[in-house]
Amino acid sequence: MKRSVSRPLLIGVLAALAVVAAIASLLVGAVNLSLGRLFAAATGNGDHIASIILFDLRLPRALLALAVGAMLGLAGAALQGYLRNPLAEPSVLGTSNAAALGAVAALYFGLAQIHPAVLPLLAIGGALLSLGLLFLLSGNAESPLTLILAGLAVATLAGAGISLALNLSPNPFAAMEIMTWLLGSLENRSFDHLWVALPCIAVGSTMLLWDGRALDALTLGEDAAQALGTDLKRTRLRLLLGTAIGVGGAVAVAGAIGFVGLIVPHLVRPLTDRSPSAILLPSAIGGAALLTLADLGVRIIPTTSELKLGVVTAFLGVPVFLLHLMRERRLW
Repeated sequence: MKRSVSRPLLIGVLAALAVVAAIASLLVGAVNLSLGRLFAAATGNGDHIASIILFDLRLPRALLALAVGAMLGLAGAALQGYLRNPLAEPSVLGTSNAAALGAVAALYFGLAQIHPAVLPLLAIGGALLSLGLLFLLSGNAESPLTLILAGLAVATLAGAGISLALNLSPNPFAAMEIMTWLLGSLENRSFDHLWVALPCIAVGSTMLLWDGRALDALTLGEDAAQALGTDLKRTRLRLLLGTAIGVGGAVAVAGAIGFVGLIVPHLVRPLTDRSPSAILLPSAIGGAALLTLADLGVRIIPTTSELKLGVVTAFLGVPVFLLHLMRERRLW
């Protein structure tokens, strides 16, 4: 059996990786900035062009990549621990699809043109609405299987709504705008987007980190967890609310970015004692680093037009599925 890495060392290494990725994100782009020029712009002594590139383009994009990646990684780790399913991620509860549907509705009906805050608010509203529908479908059942089936129904319904919007889009430009948003991107994001997403991500992350010990108890089963004093209903409520609010805020500004919540816990888990609580914080930091590196990749990969972030993360998710499949085949 592989020995786990000490928790402070693991968190320190992941945090250093996230910082390096963020600094690289500030330096690299269509116009590369040297460290000296970047430092001068950050201290207010740089040239006007470097200041615009740093504060209007790259800094909000880097901060959003860190925040969104952290939220997606944390949500994936929490859901895998609660559902005891190694392939669980935010989309398994329909949260990502419902948030995407809210944003697509804003684009389809032209509401996004009214005010920049309308699209994020409708995305967050879609995530919260999916939460209500999830409770309605799952009822008082505390079984993870019931929650997964209810989440599948919500995700399918939201996906059907998105497909309907694309099918009935009034013109090709509207359909293209919807498809571009669904592919996920942090391009042309500003501090306004950051202030929309950050409160939601902070609230969602706090609620998910709160239940670390409850997730550990649930590895013994529902009955054993209740015997140890875990309130299953409150745990489920905090988990669902945290996922809906946090992921809703992330999807609202970044579009539909999948697989981060699936990939990161699988990368982190072998380096820990494999208990759900030990994976939560490292998954958040690892998610921040991974999404920032992926966003850096879409800018440096030579293509005629910039790749979408959701496309890159989807390709990263394939090896994880294959590794899990091969592991399962060896157990058969």
